[in-house]
Amino acid sequence: MRRYSICATLGITKRLRPLKDMDEPSFETALNDRVGGMLDACTRCGKCVEACPTVRPAGIADGAPPDVISGIIDIVRSGEGPAAARTWAASCLLSGDCIKACDYGVNPRFLLAMARLSMAKHKGAPEERRRQGVQKFRDLGRDVTVLSRLQLQDAMLDRLGQKSASGADPAEPPDFVFYTGCNVLKTPHIALLALDVMDAIGISYRVMGGPTHCCGVIQLRAGDAEMSGRMGTSTVEKLAHSKSGQVLSWCPSCYVQMTETTLPTLERQRGARPFDITPFMRFLRARLDDLKPLLRTHVPMRLALHQHPGVAGVMEAAADILRAIPGVELVDLHQPAVGLQSVNLAVLPQYKRELQVAELEAARAARIDALVAVYHSDHRELCAHERDWPFQILNVLEVIGASMGLAEHDRYKELKITQDADLILAECRDMMAAHALKPEVAREVVINAMLGDQPLPLLGVAPYP
Repeated sequence: MRRYSICATLGITKRLRPLKDMDEPSFETALNDRVGGMLDACTRCGKCVEACPTVRPAGIADGAPPDVISGIIDIVRSGEGPAAARTWAASCLLSGDCIKACDYGVNPRFLLAMARLSMAKHKGAPEERRRQGVQKFRDLGRDVTVLSRLQLQDAMLDRLGQKSASGADPAEPPDFVFYTGCNVLKTPHIALLALDVMDAIGISYRVMGGPTHCCGVIQLRAGDAEMSGRMGTSTVEKLAHSKSGQVLSWCPSCYVQMTETTLPTLERQRGARPFDITPFMRFLRARLDDLKPLLRTHVPMRLALHQHPGVAGVMEAAADILRAIPGVELVDLHQPAVGLQSVNLAVLPQYKRELQVAELEAARAARIDALVAVYHSDHRELCAHERDWPFQILNVLEVIGASMGLAEHDRYKELKITQDADLILAECRDMMAAHALKPEVAREVVINAMLGDQPLPLLGVAPYP
């Protein structure tokens, strides 16, 4: 039996070419074709290097920008290149400033990802790279599964598409597919609030995400492009079922992987793109006229937005929505906005800690009521600091929900702020029993994936573990 990828565009079901056509190039072949075309289009002017906020903290500010980008091209083609270019590729925070700087339609951020892929390929044998990718994927799946189940009963897991019953095809395609990605399930109140808001607006949707809907970025980072393509392609076919032909994306990493690697490569491979994908905050901003009548409750708070500009328009959309909430005063802390999300700054750990300290101090000086993050990784890393600073750490959807009369309990912050693995496990013993979680596994995940996910230690607390 031949399988087909299905796309519903404006209510019309569209068949793409069969997945196993004999003349269809492999995902990696199509990816290499795309990369080759982009390399040919690059003029090596160096404007992307000049625009990059990573150059100074990475210690390569003295390098000539044309030489650095030329080195990236060498790395992509051969796996070898000068030290400055290798450092630039390894230090990419995915801020996206390089994309805006290019006058020739080249995506330097994508080329840096391909440089990292090339370096990984030349570092180890294919079997070892595949093994590393599989192990990292399993670790992610374990962490997401355990942390979500320490917080949620089956009904809420099902609502987030994480139980078998949610896998059945609906009788009628929904207006949208909501793609959570994986890691937001560690802080499930954020994803649940997104669903609450869509319910209030009155749109139909189907939730997909978690490790069974991997975007392939983990495999790409491990240097396994073909497996990345398989994982991403499988997920694309699961997502391509909505009346509008639209997928609403929460995770910025999944969005970048899908829009810059997977979907364009599939389009080259098969001749069509199965759907359009829109970041959730940009979608809400486009529906602001529908949202405003629901923002009824006065929220008298001075707020500052924790910002990462890697996906164009998301931070601006969040700010516009916050300004539409009665009672909210949005305060500019005048801090640098860099990176795709907090987790991406891990490649420059000292720089990351400096940025977080400066922002917390600026927030205290500004006497704000809450520092508001958009993305889940930002919330995970910052939320426990609420213990030590005179303001709350909130997600933007919590503020929107407060004005709409919607609320979901932030159990993650409540647990993490204790900074005590034994207390957390004791607090969650009923959930562990309900989901048959092994205590030793749960303990390891709590220590490493919750308490250890703290790049800037709390005041007076040693890094965990």
